[in-house]
Amino acid sequence: MSNNKQTGSGAGKGYYIALILCVAAIGITSYVYYRNASQVQEVSIQETQEDILAGTVDTQDVPVLATQPQTKATTPAVQETTPAPTEKKQLKTTSPVSGEAISGYSMEALSYNQTTRDWRVHNGVDLAAEEGAEVCAAADGQVYTVYEDDAMGHTVVIRHNDGYTTKYSSLTEDIAVKAGDTVVMGQTIGYAGDTAIVETALGSHVHFSVTCHDEPMDPAEFLALGSQ
Repeated sequence: MSNNKQTGSGAGKGYYIALILCVAAIGITSYVYYRNASQVQEVSIQETQEDILAGTVDTQDVPVLATQPQTKATTPAVQETTPAPTEKKQLKTTSPVSGEAISGYSMEALSYNQTTRDWRVHNGVDLAAEEGAEVCAAADGQVYTVYEDDAMGHTVVIRHNDGYTTKYSSLTEDIAVKAGDTVVMGQTIGYAGDTAIVETALGSHVHFSVTCHDEPMDPAEFLALGSQ
């Protein structure tokens, strides 16, 4: 009787031990399966990333593993504005003195010089003016230089907008401006004299000449700009 009970008790223990071993085997098998699957997925993802970087796989064929809300990028609208056209300021001009021309501009033909008694070109106009009469700037500008020319006497040179330059010669030594001064049309820059050695036969006067981009220009055409 005692032996039967021991036998039954031993069989029962064997059953439970077998059951525990079975459960443990299933757990170990599951763990190994999922662990291997995870490693395979990581290797696959890594290989896919390397293929993308190498350019051998189209990114459109790669499945999206995780997505985030997509926001559409917008570029702020830039309002194009057209700058208003600037009105070109008209150059205003005036004669340096009120006297009439006693010798005209002649760069295309020779003219007779009463002082040197020869024929030569004349790059300006000689304007009659009493000695000491005020000589004014023919237009707004800046004094470029003041000097005494060996042939034309005391001279003032003024630069203006648009490439114009005016020169005033045969002045007295009492020059009213200096290089670098800003002058306005009609401002006194000096006084009429007879210091131009090659034009002494004309007496006291102002030799007025103009260039545009360093090319000689008829002073009459320059003065006409102020009336356009």
